[in-house]
Amino acid sequence: MRRLWLGSVSVLILLNCAVSAQEVAWRANAARMEERILRLAEFGKDPRGGVSRVAFSEADLRGRAYIISLMRQAGLAVRIDPAGNIIGRREGRESHLPPIVFGSHIDSVPNGGRYDGVVGVIGAIECIEVLNAHGVTTRHPLEVIVFAGEEGGLVGSRALIGALTPEALAVVSISGKTVRDGIRAIGGDPDRLAEAVRRPGEVRAFLELHIEQGGTLEAEGAQIGVVEGIVGIRRWDVVVEGFANHAGTTPMNQRRDALVAAAELILAVNRVVTSVPGRQVGTVGRIGAEPGAPNVIPGRVRMSLELRDLSAEKIEQLFERIGEEARAIQQRRGVTITFMPIDATAIPAPTDTRVRRLIAETARELGLRAIFLPSGAGHDAQNMARIAPTGMIFVPSVGGISHSPQEYTRPEDLANGATVLLHTILKIDRGALP
Repeated sequence: MRRLWLGSVSVLILLNCAVSAQEVAWRANAARMEERILRLAEFGKDPRGGVSRVAFSEADLRGRAYIISLMRQAGLAVRIDPAGNIIGRREGRESHLPPIVFGSHIDSVPNGGRYDGVVGVIGAIECIEVLNAHGVTTRHPLEVIVFAGEEGGLVGSRALIGALTPEALAVVSISGKTVRDGIRAIGGDPDRLAEAVRRPGEVRAFLELHIEQGGTLEAEGAQIGVVEGIVGIRRWDVVVEGFANHAGTTPMNQRRDALVAAAELILAVNRVVTSVPGRQVGTVGRIGAEPGAPNVIPGRVRMSLELRDLSAEKIEQLFERIGEEARAIQQRRGVTITFMPIDATAIPAPTDTRVRRLIAETARELGLRAIFLPSGAGHDAQNMARIAPTGMIFVPSVGGISHSPQEYTRPEDLANGATVLLHTILKIDRGALP
């Protein structure tokens, strides 16, 4: 390492942080990763073809036991924290240093896929396996983490940053247990959650390997996605009030048809969201008309609205423009339109620019094409970004399919992602994250 002076400013130049010719051969084992992913898929195997390993279920417990066995085989010291997160630690040469943490989750949506979350856990264990095979001991301790209940609301990572509220603990999960009882079922202690909290500075960096869950990497012919950030999400219940009346006797020009107004609003959402540059998205995913009879003009429509973007300001601007469109529709159609927030705002979480650079550099040094892109789905990384420099590595999802039995990532892509993760960890360990 040497110091370069530029005028009155000193810049630390880190040498030997590139992947060396010898280290290029340190690569993840694709066959081993795929075999372990398929083995894990047996826990919660759904007769419809997918995986139903929902958080806190018996299948989740059996899957967690399998992962713990892999961690111990790799020489990790394993514990379950009070939030139910599984943490496998590998000591470093300087164990007083804050750990480099990496991992993901293994719980699934009902009848989901084999790869969502799992790739990040199996990939993290694979990094340990490769380090073991080459006799490498890092300076920093390394921690592989399996977050509890990701699909049920980022339970484990929220607890880790002290954001799991009593109200959240009382929520009934898909397993039928409350989150509080679910944490107990997987070996945690919801009465001691304060002991699970990590403060800023206590984690050197957090990295999460994940399938893209979309089709951008495949369309661009890229092997690695460098995630710029995880989008913020805002949702509303929307009620359109018109007037229900006889469909045969009410002339068209005298109608206050709530469904026609709702249709115009849906088109307006699409128009507004696509009218500005960027990767923002807007969705109306649920709609119902009342009274729902073929011979009655709909008098009320209930629908949803969801907006996602990396910028909270852009989300607000889009919502304001949609509100303007709604007011014009009210005037034109003789209806009232009400927007009611139904979900706490998921705050946009940009990844650390330095970690992004390291991931992109590492991919290039390994001969892989990387592109920058946002994550349109939520991840535990968005919580970890509040306490530590955070990065995410995406690998391609064939056909852009996720949360489906057809979810698939090729073995070579699994290995590429884990290899980039490994060498990014090594760079951070050697001081490439000033």
